[in-house]
Amino acid sequence: MIKKLKEWFGFLVMRNLLVFFLLVGWSNHVFGQCYDQVHSFAPGEEVTYHAYYNWGFVWINAGEVTFGVAKDQWKGQDALHFRSYGATYKAYDIFFKVRDSFDVWVNPLSLEPLEFHRRTNEGSYTAHHHYVFDSSRRKVNASISKRGEAYRDTVFDWPECSFDLLSMVYQARKIDFSRYEEGDRIPIRLIVDGEIHPLYIRYLGKESVKDRSGREFNCLKFSPLLVEGTIFEEGEKMFVWVTDDKNRIPIVVEAKILVGSVKAVFVGAKGLKHPMNSEVVQD
Repeated sequence: MIKKLKEWFGFLVMRNLLVFFLLVGWSNHVFGQCYDQVHSFAPGEEVTYHAYYNWGFVWINAGEVTFGVAKDQWKGQDALHFRSYGATYKAYDIFFKVRDSFDVWVNPLSLEPLEFHRRTNEGSYTAHHHYVFDSSRRKVNASISKRGEAYRDTVFDWPECSFDLLSMVYQARKIDFSRYEEGDRIPIRLIVDGEIHPLYIRYLGKESVKDRSGREFNCLKFSPLLVEGTIFEEGEKMFVWVTDDKNRIPIVVEAKILVGSVKAVFVGAKGLKHPMNSEVVQD
């Protein structure tokens, strides 16, 4: 049981779930519009989720994840600061303690990343990924340390409309989903572990889902292509429901993993730019 919990906790907060947490679409003809200035969010927004692991018939509420947006400065220029933080509850730290964070500073209009930090603290495993983006040369200067080892410095090409994990989350929330039909595959390009990964999600239409408190929301449903790893099997085995309104807030994320399944469920939000009018109001 402890081994299975460790597998879940390592996955739980940031390593894989948040890679796709809010990724709701990107297409070839949208690439040309990746710097659209119409945003679905504003500084001051904060969204919170509970994460659950299912083993047999038992659902374990094991941790919490938050996403936030703030005004900031980066090297003397205006910027937005996106931050995501995840942690296991103290009661579960005895099994496997997780304290993970993502930070990225972006151009406030295009959301093109300027500097990115990913700090991983999962049990005895630690890592730090640091990227500085050079828009003039279209290069990324990366510095990565894992397990306390010396930093590995590298420089790699930065294709247009390629984003780190967290800036892609917010870029994707700007997409006009009326362009797509059920079953469409939508390419995305992510920078993960110092490499560009061409992936896609599949649009699966519209459904209503409920959060943990029983509130019901009209949503858009997607299935992202997953990269084979220590937790996931390769394929479309994750499902994401995001609000069918201007906010595009994820309500439920579900995935099958090697042992059991996981679910992240919307808890609440503050500072939203638009009314959350996708909620189904009961008469």
